[in-house]
Amino acid sequence: MQQIARSVAMAFNSLPRPHRVLLGSLTVLTLSVAVWRPYVYHPDATPVVKALDLHDNKPVHTLMPDASEPIDQTSADDVDVALPPDDTTTQDGSDETTSSNGVQDYVVSTGDTLSSILNQYGIDMGEISQLTSTDKDLENLKIGQQLSWTLTPDGNLQQLSWDVSRRETRVYDRTDNGFKRNVEVQQGEWVNRVIKGKVSGSFVASARAAGLSGNEVNDVVKALQWQMDFRKLKAGDEFSALISREQLDGKRGQSHLLGVRLKTGGKDYFAIRAADGKFYDQNGNGLAKGFLRFPTSRQFRVSSNFNPRRLNPVTGRIAPHRGVDFAMPQGTPVLSVGDGEVIVAKHDGAAGNYIAIRHGRTYTTRYMHLKKLLVKPGDKVKRGERIALSGNTGRSTGPHLHFEVWINQQAVNPLTAKLPRTEGLTGADRRTYLAQVREIRPQLVFN
Repeated sequence: MQQIARSVAMAFNSLPRPHRVLLGSLTVLTLSVAVWRPYVYHPDATPVVKALDLHDNKPVHTLMPDASEPIDQTSADDVDVALPPDDTTTQDGSDETTSSNGVQDYVVSTGDTLSSILNQYGIDMGEISQLTSTDKDLENLKIGQQLSWTLTPDGNLQQLSWDVSRRETRVYDRTDNGFKRNVEVQQGEWVNRVIKGKVSGSFVASARAAGLSGNEVNDVVKALQWQMDFRKLKAGDEFSALISREQLDGKRGQSHLLGVRLKTGGKDYFAIRAADGKFYDQNGNGLAKGFLRFPTSRQFRVSSNFNPRRLNPVTGRIAPHRGVDFAMPQGTPVLSVGDGEVIVAKHDGAAGNYIAIRHGRTYTTRYMHLKKLLVKPGDKVKRGERIALSGNTGRSTGPHLHFEVWINQQAVNPLTAKLPRTEGLTGADRRTYLAQVREIRPQLVFN
């Protein structure tokens, strides 16, 4: 051992001085690390357990990375957080008017076909073909008729109801072999009635106290939604509604709002139903604010289409793609497609920076993966106004804008959806409507 030590010492001394310094330093460092042991693992020791406090009662699985999905690919429950409620929120937030649960309503307008209506809501063309093979009359929808439908949990059509007329309704129920048709013919007497009142507290409570049903209040709000914010009405504001109600065996059946007048701030607002089922002002001008089809000044390439059954390219799971992706350079100005109020403007995980805008009561649009937000919640925006710059934030595979359109809390295809337009009635349609206005307007009195 001593001879080995002497040999090592001689070899060390024969080295150049810089090498001896470096080797000595490494030896000291190695000995220091071997001696310094700040932590020793003892397998028999009691483990230290740290409790994790989950706020808001969130389930554990939602905190796991594998369970995360972008907002545009989440469940309906998650979407509700970013969307305005389908009900009418009053001034104090306590009264609500709820439409039918899970039922989507649609009034047929010019140019509509069964395929164009249902397809924009993501219903498969095969199911639409099965419907029309059950009843060929579905290929000849008329303006003003109403369709209502419900979906199965996996997004397939469960039932479709078609109001052919005030008296006839055709219902199509899903079966193992397609759809089965049932015809319901109602016999009743239609009576027109003017219901008037004053706002005291919330509009919903005041309208119900005056004699309007929940659905009728809903119709009033929808008719006037583009002209006012019902939450900002004041005590003493007056309203008058002309309602056509059907009496069936002594009981109230269907009802239709024919016209409504509301006075607030010394100004009168009118909405009168035309033959096409839509509401116009006293001169036949459209009440709905017009929408842009695209949220940018020029059209960009669609990199991912609306698809309720899309395979998520990031997670590899089947998840609905409730909007359209436009491939565009970062920093491209993003525009609001319509007049409205900003209800969300923030960073939200996988969606990145995103904005949600409420347009009246029926429509909501959302813009995701933004680079920079130019608006904040509560801001009122106009159609074509710059609201953000596009980006690549959140869970994104490249620079793009994810754009969504929601109608009555249901996502529709932004490229094919029937959006509001500002055009009014013309020609013979306008003359017929003005004659109707001259008949209805004198009935909408307050005293």
